[in-house]
Amino acid sequence: MAVPPGRLAVRRFMRHRLAVVGLVVLVLMGLATLVLPLIVTTDPNAVDPTAFRRPPSSEHPLGTDSAGRDVLARLIAGGQISLLVGLIAAFGATVIGMTLGAVAGYFGGWVDATISRLTDVVLSFPTLIVVIIVVAFVGPSLTTLVLAIALFDWPTACRVVRGLTMSLRAQDSITGVIGLGAGPLRILRKHVVPTVVAPLTVVATILVAQAIMLEAALSFLGLGVPPPSASWGNMLNEAQSLSILESMPWLWLPPGLAIALTVLAVNFVGDGLRDAVDPRTTR
Repeated sequence: MAVPPGRLAVRRFMRHRLAVVGLVVLVLMGLATLVLPLIVTTDPNAVDPTAFRRPPSSEHPLGTDSAGRDVLARLIAGGQISLLVGLIAAFGATVIGMTLGAVAGYFGGWVDATISRLTDVVLSFPTLIVVIIVVAFVGPSLTTLVLAIALFDWPTACRVVRGLTMSLRAQDSITGVIGLGAGPLRILRKHVVPTVVAPLTVVATILVAQAIMLEAALSFLGLGVPPPSASWGNMLNEAQSLSILESMPWLWLPPGLAIALTVLAVNFVGDGLRDAVDPRTTR
C-alpha cells in the first residue's frame, strides 16, 4: 500500500534529529514569548536609576542594564519583536518572490526577462547595506524595518519559483489544461502554487533566519526597533564597550545566545524540510 505523500514527508522530517530538535526549540521560544510575560510582570521599559547595571540576583535573575531595566523582561519582550519581524518579513519576501517567480516562469518572454533583470539588480546590492540606506532615509520603525527587509530579500524565492514554474509550464498536463481554455490566473492558482509551496517552505525558513539576523544587525547599529522598545538586536547595542564585554556578560550574553540559538534552530528546521520535500530521499 502506497504511503500518502504528506505522511512520507513527515516521516522523512522526523528522521532528521537536528530538525526535530530545532523545531522543539522554536516552539519553546514561541511559547516562552507568549507565556512568560504572564509570569514575569516587570515592565521591560521601566527605568530605575538606583539599579544601574546590577548583576543577576533574586530580584533580577538576569541583572539590569545601563538604564536599570530588567534584562529578563527585556529579553522576553525583545523575543516577541525579533521573532515577529523575522516571521512577517520572511512571509512578505516569500509572497513577493513567489508572485514574481510564478509570473516570470509562466509567461516567459519579455516578462521573464524584465523580472529576471530586476532580480539580478536586487541581488547585486548587499541586502544589509540597502536596508540601512532605506531605514536611514525613512526613519527607524518596526513597520519600516519589516517592509525594507521584505522588499529586498525576495530574489531567492523568486528564482526557485521561476524554475519550478517553467518546468511545470512545459508539462503535457498543463498544456492540456491550457487547451481546454483555462486562464493564466486559474493555472497559477490551481496548479503552480500548490506545487511550489513545499520547496518554497524551505526557502521561507532561510528567509526567517536572515530577517532575524538583519533585524539584530540594524538594531545593534541603532537603525532597527527604536528605543525604548526592546529587541535582541538593540539589547546587544550595549556590548560595544570593551569593559562591558569583559566584566558584564549579563548585558549581552542572553540576547546573543537567543539570536544564535534561534537562527541555528531555524536552519536545522530548514534542512529537515529540504529532506522531507526532496523526492529523491529514501523512505
